[in-house]
Amino acid sequence: MQKLGSGVWRAGEKLPPEPALAASLGVSQGTVRRALDDIAKANLIVRRQGRGTFVAEHTQARALFHFFHLVGDDGRRALPGSRVLSLKAGPATRDEAQRLGLAASARVVRLQRLRLLDGAAAIVERIVVPAALFQGLDVRDRADLPNELYKLYQDRFGVSVARAAEKLKAVAASPEDAAHLGLRSGAPLLEIDRIAFALDGRPCEWRVSRCATHRHHYVSEVV
Repeated sequence: MQKLGSGVWRAGEKLPPEPALAASLGVSQGTVRRALDDIAKANLIVRRQGRGTFVAEHTQARALFHFFHLVGDDGRRALPGSRVLSLKAGPATRDEAQRLGLAASARVVRLQRLRLLDGAAAIVERIVVPAALFQGLDVRDRADLPNELYKLYQDRFGVSVARAAEKLKAVAASPEDAAHLGLRSGAPLLEIDRIAFALDGRPCEWRVSRCATHRHHYVSEVV
């Protein structure tokens, strides 16, 4: 996990064979295999029959089934499109510093975007990331931000999202939310408050999504 987190093995890269890993770590091959089994269950590596073990890459399929939980009332899953509303950098607020585990003087990058489902505005997202982890991400990137941000984090900045913790609550649409979503002010929305964690356990993103759910619902699968 330390090697994954530090970028020794990059996304899509093949890991050394189990005997080589065991020798380099000073443990038995069985111990290495059990460790790899646990990491594979967390979807951080992928075993390919006859080819070896590879560092998992963030793809649209992974984003859809692991990190996006809104499903159409007809059961259909679709990754939303996106439209950037603003991208700014500045000093962290007290809440931002607390949620991201940052010093009070730290700088952050704030992204606000609108997510589209079936071409219609469905989600207002407000995203905050530590500027130190994403050096070079600024307003000049606004026009080029991809829909799938976790792939951008991994490919451009070497930050892989390993897991996320979410809190859900019902909220009333603010006038700004309502204008973006084509709803009346005060309309009910589902708020998803998520902290994403990198491989080394550090918080790397705070994302608050306010979702119109008159055509969608949130799905959580317990296995």
